[in-house]
Amino acid sequence: MCSGPSEIYILAREDAIRTWRELMGPTKVYQAVYSAPHTIRANYGLSDTRNATHGSDSMESALREIKVFFPCFNYEKWMTEDEPYFSSGKVRFDEENFVHHALKS
Repeated sequence: MCSGPSEIYILAREDAIRTWRELMGPTKVYQAVYSAPHTIRANYGLSDTRNATHGSDSMESALREIKVFFPCFNYEKWMTEDEPYFSSGKVRFDEENFVHHALKS
């Protein structure tokens, strides 16, 4: 899946999969260059197999991939305990660790 340094994130927002896939653009770089020139793949992809970015194509895929890269992350717990704070904007950004935290107090 990668041929060099990678950064891996869990994106959390309404309709995150569709939104991220639109930002990435078509999986075929040459198609992205012509049909979606302002997307990540059009700008940074080198070929169809080195297309600069990846995003899950479904919630099922996302949950499976999250387990590979973040084995300690519990999606159900996050949805129950943290997501309400995120969706209401009750979070702070920790610049040192580059992560958001729910403001539960």
